[in-house]
Amino acid sequence: MNPIPNYRTLGRLLLCAGLAACAMASAGAAPAQRERILINADWRFQMGDPAGTSDSLRYDVRPEVKASEDGKAADAVPDAAVKAGAAQVPVLKPWILPTGNAFIRDPARRHQRPAQEPKLDVAYLKAGYDDSAWKRVNLPHDWAIAGPFLEQGPYGGVGRLPSWGIGWYRKQLAIPASDKGRSIFLDVEGAMSYASVWLNGKLVGGWPYGYNSWRVDLTPYVVPGGANTLAIRLDNPPESSRWYPGGGIYRNVWLTKTEPVHVGQWGTHVKTAKVSKASAEVALDVTVDNGSGAAASVEVATAIYNLDDKGARTGGVVATIAPARIQLAAGGSGTASGSVVIANPRLWGPPPTQRPNRYLAVTTVKRDGAVIDSYETRFGVRDVRMDPDKGMFVNGEHIPFKGVNNHHDLGALGAAFNVRAAERQLEILIEMGTNALRMSHNPPAPELLELTDRMGIVVIDEVFDVWERKKTALDTHLIFPDWHEQDLRSMLRRDRNHPSVVIWSVGNEVGEQYSGEAGAAIGRRLTAIAHEEDPSRPTMTAMNYARADMPLPTSVDMISLNYQGAGIRTNPGRFPEFRARFPDKVIFSSESASALSSRGEYQFPVTGALTSPVRPDAGGDWSTHQVSAYELYAADFGTSADRSWAAQDQYPYVAGEFVWSGWDYLGEPTPFYSARSSYSGMIDLAGFKKDRFYLYQARWRPELPLAHILPHWTWPGREGKVTPVHVFTSGDEAELFVNGKSQGRKKRTEFEYRLRWDLVTYEPGELKVVAYKQGKEWATSTVRTVGDAARLELAPDRKQIRADGLDLSFVTLRVADKDGNTVPMAKNQVKFSIEGPGEIVATDNGDPTSFVPFPSAERPAFNGLALAIIRSKPGQAGAITVRAHAPALQGASVTLQAK
Repeated sequence: MNPIPNYRTLGRLLLCAGLAACAMASAGAAPAQRERILINADWRFQMGDPAGTSDSLRYDVRPEVKASEDGKAADAVPDAAVKAGAAQVPVLKPWILPTGNAFIRDPARRHQRPAQEPKLDVAYLKAGYDDSAWKRVNLPHDWAIAGPFLEQGPYGGVGRLPSWGIGWYRKQLAIPASDKGRSIFLDVEGAMSYASVWLNGKLVGGWPYGYNSWRVDLTPYVVPGGANTLAIRLDNPPESSRWYPGGGIYRNVWLTKTEPVHVGQWGTHVKTAKVSKASAEVALDVTVDNGSGAAASVEVATAIYNLDDKGARTGGVVATIAPARIQLAAGGSGTASGSVVIANPRLWGPPPTQRPNRYLAVTTVKRDGAVIDSYETRFGVRDVRMDPDKGMFVNGEHIPFKGVNNHHDLGALGAAFNVRAAERQLEILIEMGTNALRMSHNPPAPELLELTDRMGIVVIDEVFDVWERKKTALDTHLIFPDWHEQDLRSMLRRDRNHPSVVIWSVGNEVGEQYSGEAGAAIGRRLTAIAHEEDPSRPTMTAMNYARADMPLPTSVDMISLNYQGAGIRTNPGRFPEFRARFPDKVIFSSESASALSSRGEYQFPVTGALTSPVRPDAGGDWSTHQVSAYELYAADFGTSADRSWAAQDQYPYVAGEFVWSGWDYLGEPTPFYSARSSYSGMIDLAGFKKDRFYLYQARWRPELPLAHILPHWTWPGREGKVTPVHVFTSGDEAELFVNGKSQGRKKRTEFEYRLRWDLVTYEPGELKVVAYKQGKEWATSTVRTVGDAARLELAPDRKQIRADGLDLSFVTLRVADKDGNTVPMAKNQVKFSIEGPGEIVATDNGDPTSFVPFPSAERPAFNGLALAIIRSKPGQAGAITVRAHAPALQGASVTLQAK
């Protein structure tokens, strides 16, 4: 996991992206010889290369793309790789490959940096280059999210935003003369993609994969006390993604300074064993690197502390791991191992029945009696067992997967990671009953795993969407042969101390499902790497095609099926055949449902079936490109929640599900590739709950009294027409009333998950449902016909935010009638404004067809709702007033406090 070390000087301002983990050392603690400095502020940014230099700056030759395949079916069969032609000019690949050497286990396979430096005459690399006209940006930065949306294309697959291209970032680094003799590293948590790093005109290294975190060693190129010009070039190809990847350095960037002898990158590995309420054994491996030219003898010791609910160290030492001495050759590494038994451990486990308790291991490295490094590792003590008959057990308790898949974008904020935005996503998912998250289909920001640790959400950590066969012409199949070991091992080492991570996923719907034994051989190789780095967690690869009698399922530890459990299109559900072939493996749905809907859009007639694909006048409106919100319609390869649950509930050995998807996301807008964002979330892109949210909440939180009615009951012009009413409830029966007249009492039967009154005739007034559980009244809900739009109302998710330039408040706008009821089909044009030490970062309304740029302060409401995202200004406290105006409506305002 990401260590949070102490810092040498308290006078240095350190912004930590809102993580409690970034606390300074406790008062009175001895200063350590390690600094970790966030360098997100004040970069210069420019799109494109200087004229005539692009060829000389290429990582490698790429295949020619003759035609875009954007918009092809999401489950299309991947293709064999296309061989690129020979390079006509030298490429940078030989100089960049050595960056990953630390993650190649076999020394004979590691890459030797060419003796000669690349000969380039590129203005942007020169220290004296004047970049004052470049755009000033702070990281994390997504160069494409501001738009404007592209009208030509189609480019629907990536959300009609210009994420591809070449981008340059430059920054002057302050490296004091006192740093002479120290090791200095640049740590990049994510940059999209094909990054090359240059310091003082010299090529330091780079990393092609846009989702991995990585490090380059600046030490040989730094001039302590002098000018140090850092330049990072990104080359994000077109036709390289099936969803919106973002563009730019979209996660945090750090300078890490250490003594030459220090704990290595992600150099600790915590393992827990013999876990019970009475005791637990905690073992720790610490890898120490010797970057000096002389051998060294060091002593490694570790003290363990409690962390509180916010991730801050609390109390005294809980336990200590005895010092261990190791000998380090010049330029070599060594590992110190030790263990301790903790009595009455505070166990980590998912709420609501358990608590996500955590510990902090503080490791010190001494040489000749003096501390030369201090390194902190967060971890949890928990026992996770995977049972093929029932699924996952955490600390002895059966925990079914109530999971979702989420892509990495944060809606209107794009790929640029923000802790509060990610936390809000998780909070809403937890409210729905979610206890598990699959990172689809790439390593997440490390801060996201800090959140899942703190909030108690179990995680499938996933590394690849493709192996050697391609899904898009220029996707990561191009780098897989050279980089798969480095990419996988780096993710495993970064993330293996996170207690929330319970499964390693080595692939998603890979083309090697179709290539028989050759594909299985790759799966076995990846699984072997995972077991070498972390034997405590099982592996999976999500399969939407491979059958039980094919080779690929044999190559991983678990059977994870995308849609196959319930059946794809006309194919039958395949849980039984996988169970028969693999009785000793856990089976679950790694992607279930892929139901589609637009929030608040109800179309008639309504299918009487349990599930239906979206078709013209059958769940889909081809004129508006909206999908009906009756939550019965799905992608062609998917199904409604109802059918998916019926398939799961027939087989008690199924360990649970990860629904596609938790939130709507940018790109992949099935079935309308003219749109900007997906339709598959239970929550729309702005964070507003769709009806499907309550369908899942009723199943996943059966203890919560709930009765949710759909549709709304304001239908001018539908008087006297059949308007079906559906109820999602955690009860087992319910009675529906229209203007006080009963429409009948219905009881749920086996494999039924909603109650339907499909022959209700619309008349204005009131819909009311009374739900019962075991014969007793359980929950009630009422929906009324509302009046015309009369006023606006604003409601922030938080009225107080930190004045750090990072914290956010998400302000919901409602279009209401004179009595305060939301007007369900209102699409009034709304303008936001702000006063005080804050800014409107973005707005949205959840409409997948909207092409209003996200930074715009003006946009229409969508079915009664819109959103403004407010950010504080760094170091400026005070009142922030947000106002909303709309023609002919009473405006609204709300005041926030930045502290």
